[in-house]
Amino acid sequence: MRYLHTMVRVSDVDASLDFYCNKLGMVETRRVESEKGRFTLIFLAGQDDMPGAKETRAPLLELTHNWDPEEYSGGRNFGHLAYEVDDIYATCQDLMDKGVTINRPPRDGYMAFIKSPDNISIELLQKGEAKEPAEPWASMQNTGSW
Repeated sequence: MRYLHTMVRVSDVDASLDFYCNKLGMVETRRVESEKGRFTLIFLAGQDDMPGAKETRAPLLELTHNWDPEEYSGGRNFGHLAYEVDDIYATCQDLMDKGVTINRPPRDGYMAFIKSPDNISIELLQKGEAKEPAEPWASMQNTGSW
């Protein structure tokens, strides 16, 4: 068995691509448009998973956009997506600078949570060992749910 992808539904393709690609740094590997099915599938890979993701089609995040309006709720009951980062503090600062709320700051130097425009929880984990607790993160409170 081989892991292929995780699918999340998105309501706004532009906002989602801005978040996942421009803010998180993911790369679009392919796109499928279905006029008959009235949906768009956009497959994304983490920068460190390229270029293999284009050839193997794994591991990927599949954004599914249904063309007919639907209201999606319960992003929290989906669980979460998780990504490893080289520097949890630098990543969180970069995301904050881009307007992303850090819902669960990396107080422990290891784990943080943010949310996508469609309320999907995303866990960011420090690569390797946890960093030493540092300010402003160590005393930063949670914001909203994660």
